[in-house]
Amino acid sequence: MKVHVEIDCTPEEARAFMGLPDLSRAQAAYSEGMEKAMRGVSNPDQLQELAKTMAPMGQAGLKMFQAFMEGSAANMARATSGGEKKTGD
Repeated sequence: MKVHVEIDCTPEEARAFMGLPDLSRAQAAYSEGMEKAMRGVSNPDQLQELAKTMAPMGQAGLKMFQAFMEGSAANMARATSGGEKKTGD
């Protein structure tokens, strides 16, 4: 049996329903900070230097973060599904 449920709501309503925090002020502050930082960039070297300060470990840091997020998602999926299924039962 397949059930399809469609909910029409705003992102804010969805976050509140799911119990997620409202990060709109943090997003606004981050965007403002990025805007200020980008105003001073006038050539590619400055842009590269800005990127290095924002992600000090570069590609390795991004890969580590990605692995962390994937591991967290897998653990969450296992926890909500009742643990790992046993084979051969």
